[in-house]
Amino acid sequence: MKTGVPWKAITIMAVLNLTGFAALNAHAEGVKSLRGVQVDEPVFVEPIARPQNTRVNREFRQQPPLVPHKTEAYQVDLKVNQCLTCHDWANAGEKKAPTLSMTHYADREGRQLDQVAGTRWFCTQCHVPQVEAEPLVENEFTPSSKR
Repeated sequence: MKTGVPWKAITIMAVLNLTGFAALNAHAEGVKSLRGVQVDEPVFVEPIARPQNTRVNREFRQQPPLVPHKTEAYQVDLKVNQCLTCHDWANAGEKKAPTLSMTHYADREGRQLDQVAGTRWFCTQCHVPQVEAEPLVENEFTPSSKR
């Protein structure tokens, strides 16, 4: 009595896997990046020319600062965080950009790190670009500065 997977079944499974991979690859050809370039292409961001007093005040205690410039072309993924080219503590002085809070350099146990903690890597989880726009829904929020 034979045990294991018959060779015929293995061959059929391999052909199906290759066919499926080819179909997925063909489908991926039509996918476009939100940044407007392929994932492996670098995006060079224009220097920011910011007029004076463009920052919006925070509206509540512990509100993350708003970003006073566009960010849609910035690459932020598992390996690259383009925000850090200006805002990392090593670069902020030269770029005249606000540096990150020291809380961004601490891990979950509170240990200080030499680089941004993984829990703080994806900036847009908390920080969003500021815009002058009408509210999408009615809002009765009163900022703490006006109470």
